[in-house]
Amino acid sequence: MGNRGHLHKQDEARRLRAEAWTLDEIASALGCAKSSASLWTRGVEFDPKPRNRGNNVTKPHHLHLKKLAQIEECKAWANEALGNVSDRDLFMAGIGLYAGDGAKTGAEVRFANSNPGLVALHCRWFRTFFEVDESKMRFQLYLHEGLDLDAANEHWVGVTGIPSEQFYKPYRAKADAFIRRTKHEFGCAHVRYCSTRTLRKVLALLDALLS
Repeated sequence: MGNRGHLHKQDEARRLRAEAWTLDEIASALGCAKSSASLWTRGVEFDPKPRNRGNNVTKPHHLHLKKLAQIEECKAWANEALGNVSDRDLFMAGIGLYAGDGAKTGAEVRFANSNPGLVALHCRWFRTFFEVDESKMRFQLYLHEGLDLDAANEHWVGVTGIPSEQFYKPYRAKADAFIRRTKHEFGCAHVRYCSTRTLRKVLALLDALLS
C-alpha cells in the first residue's frame, strides 16, 4: 500500500475515533494493528459512551465488510485450489511442517506449536506414516501462569489424542509485559516421541527433500 493509502486509513481512523469507536473496532474495520489505530488517533477528542447494542446497532464499516468479503473469497479460492488431500499430499505436508517446527537434535521426535490445527496435522502425519507405539507418545505444555491449566489439558487431549496420563509436568511461564503481552489461551503444545531411530527417519526425509 502506498503512502496515500496509509493517509486515508489515518484520516478514517481519526474520524471513527471522534465518533467514539473503540481502538479494537477501528483496528478491525481498517485491517490494521491496534497499536497503529492508537497512534493514528492520538489526541482525538471524543465522548466515551457505551455503544448501543439494542435497536440502534451500529452499522458495520464498509472497509470491515470489504475485509470480510475478501477473506471469504480467499477461503473459497483455497478450497478449490487444494481440492482433496491425498496420502502423498499429507506425507509431503508433514515433512515440511516438521522442517519448520520440529526438533532436529536429541533422541526424540518433538514438535512444538500453539496452533491446534497444525498440532493435529503433525499427529495425523506421524501416526499415518510411522510405526507408533501409543504408550510412548508424550505431551508437555508451555502455559503462562494465571491461565486455566485443566482447560488447556482437556483441549490438547482432544487435539492430540494423547491421554492426560501421558502428559509431562507443564511449564508455567511467568508473565512479563516487557517481553510479550499476547498469551495463548491454551498455551504451546510439545508433542514428543522418544525414539532415536524414528527421529533419524524423520531427519532422513528432510535431507532427501532438501537434496
